[in-house]
Amino acid sequence: MIKPIGIILIILGAVLLYQGIARKDSIAGHAAEFGTEVANTFDGGTRTTQHMVSIIGGGIMVLVGAGLMFRKSG
Repeated sequence: MIKPIGIILIILGAVLLYQGIARKDSIAGHAAEFGTEVANTFDGGTRTTQHMVSIIGGGIMVLVGAGLMFRKSG
């Protein structure tokens, strides 16, 4: 039962990674990065753009899925 969950996590993580990277390379992604940089400079905050959250979350999901896939069942 663990291996199918690992496969699902890898697939969903890859989709999330792809969407985050595609958004980062788009005009909307560049605008979001610029706006976040200006806002962080203005008030010293630590905002993160949505595409970075997607990329990081997707990477974590892929790693957890791979860990479940290669885990010894014993």
